[in-house]
Amino acid sequence: MKFLIAGAGGQLGRSLQACVPAGSSVIAPPEAAFDITDAAMVAAVVAASGATHLVNAAAYTAVDKAEGDEATARRINVDAVAMLAAAARAHGLGFIHVSTDFVFDGTASSPYAPDARPSPLGVYGQTKLDGEIAAGPDALIVRTAWVYAAAGANFVHTMLRLMRERDEVRVVADQIGTPTHALGLARTLWALAGAGVTGTHHWTDAGAASWYDFAVAIQEEALALGLLGRAVPVIPIRTSDYPTPARRPAYSVLDKTSSWAVTGPARHWRSELRDCLQALKDAA
Repeated sequence: MKFLIAGAGGQLGRSLQACVPAGSSVIAPPEAAFDITDAAMVAAVVAASGATHLVNAAAYTAVDKAEGDEATARRINVDAVAMLAAAARAHGLGFIHVSTDFVFDGTASSPYAPDARPSPLGVYGQTKLDGEIAAGPDALIVRTAWVYAAAGANFVHTMLRLMRERDEVRVVADQIGTPTHALGLARTLWALAGAGVTGTHHWTDAGAASWYDFAVAIQEEALALGLLGRAVPVIPIRTSDYPTPARRPAYSVLDKTSSWAVTGPARHWRSELRDCLQALKDAA
């Protein structure tokens, strides 16, 4: 198999390149050479690629900013997806698209199944849901959540910076989901594509946590690895104590039964976090 990656420079795009399956290859153009909002460029790149699959690892993910910039979020999360899907279909490529837990409103009390009724709370979630529709029924759509990696802008790096700079950090404790290491997600996308899976599926690391739990674990693991020189208090707060332009689901744990049937169960999120921080230490 030969995979063309859109969004190759992002944390998922880089992770996909780091774990290419044996016998497969990737084409990973920089954004300037594969602007997914440019219909002519998309058509030309896909036509010339010789790929068997197109993976869309690009997205507009600025959840709060999207509330005041819906046009840009829609151009990237919906219109570009439609163009990528059309180009893949025209040249017989399998299309793999990554979506989000934010398509749900967070009112459930048990993990959301792939066929649960979506009900986004904001612009970001709505554009990602519309992007799933744009991807088409023949695509492989994988919803995930709380993605982070050793490189890139994400919650792990933000917490490490704040814990070095501040005497305490305050983190929301009443939003529950699952942290997901981008490297594990990348391996799963390869496995599902290799198995010929299509339709909508969920995948995250195992377990569940609040953002507060995640932050506490980041500090504990980073201290053990020497990435932090001191511990600071991590203070749990409510969502109402930290108002943001976009509403977020209070509970967005995903049911991974269908994807785990193909890949086997994921490792617990804390084990994946430890590996990610170890990689960060090794890189430093």
